[in-house]
Amino acid sequence: MAETPDHTPKYAEFFCGGGMVRAALHDRWNCVLANDIDAMKCKVYGQNWGVQGLHEGDIAALDDDLLREQIDLYWASSPCQDFSLAGKGRGLSGARSGVFAHWADKITVAIKAGFAPRIIAFENVVGLVSRNAGADLNTVLATFVRLGYKVGALEIDARRFLPQSRPRLFVVCVRNDIDITGLTVPKPSHAFHGKKLQKFLGAASRPVRSNWLWWKLDDAPAADHLLDDVLEKRTPMPWFSEADTDRLLTLMSPPSLERLRVARKAGRTVVGTIYKRGRPDVDGNVRQRAELRTDGLAGCLRTPAGGSSRQILLFIKGNRTRARLVSSREVARLMGLPDSYRMPDTYNNAYRVAGDGVAVPVVRYLDQVLFAPILARRSLEAVA
Repeated sequence: MAETPDHTPKYAEFFCGGGMVRAALHDRWNCVLANDIDAMKCKVYGQNWGVQGLHEGDIAALDDDLLREQIDLYWASSPCQDFSLAGKGRGLSGARSGVFAHWADKITVAIKAGFAPRIIAFENVVGLVSRNAGADLNTVLATFVRLGYKVGALEIDARRFLPQSRPRLFVVCVRNDIDITGLTVPKPSHAFHGKKLQKFLGAASRPVRSNWLWWKLDDAPAADHLLDDVLEKRTPMPWFSEADTDRLLTLMSPPSLERLRVARKAGRTVVGTIYKRGRPDVDGNVRQRAELRTDGLAGCLRTPAGGSSRQILLFIKGNRTRARLVSSREVARLMGLPDSYRMPDTYNNAYRVAGDGVAVPVVRYLDQVLFAPILARRSLEAVA
């Protein structure tokens, strides 16, 4: 009896980290290749998803033959540090974000060998849109255009899906020969067609403008998720001492102190989040500030380069205030990972895996509203 052909779509994930794209796509897709240079992250990936198809090492050294098969989607969440506010403007010339060029080289070799994916997706910080006056994003998109793709992008904040403010840029490109009739709109018309993108497109190069797509999307999900929903009832995280908590309060700016005052009068426990940041005072001297938010959202998780980059939870009830760090399980939940996901044993590594990752439900959303409809389309050559 003949075997039924397997029509499960295939994808390759570059800069895979702990496998958050895998968490979003594994029910419907087959991951044929995952790559990351970070040994710790690859270990976490393997513990959660197995090591089949996982290749640890520099993407520049990745064997070109690994892409010599028909793969439907290439996904990359390449290092963002040089595009972020902390990146000091290095952009694509930076040592970390500059690895985009090595990824582009791998894509180019595969396409020239006849293995062009239907979809190429690329995730990074929104700072890429304006870094170097938009020149870096133009370079990224022009690369895909030269390889035979139409290009589009979306500004999506994970707060639409999770109780975390995490704005990110998602570039979604489709091969030129795919029929995308009805999947685009002629002008920006959605919350994810942000003003930064619109401004960028006005100054983009002619090849990028000529091949630009405004993806047609359903209404954006309501941002109604609350931080309380991801907090552990029992947590191993120790509470700050009373003295350390009091010191946090002394670091607050007047706006943060006002939010604290309002929270104390709420008549219930209010959970806020704090990041410590360097801010100039009235004399222009930079001093450390504890910035409090009490809007039910966590701040954007980021890689822990020191104590100031670790997010603090502040529990406020009347005049009683307690503080602790966000736990490893809570940072996993803030990225949309299930409790079955195995985080690293050490706190900083767990925070690193989460801070460098992509929000799981955002990837799942893109699969539903874009990837699946594109996969269902035939090529224009087949239609002809």
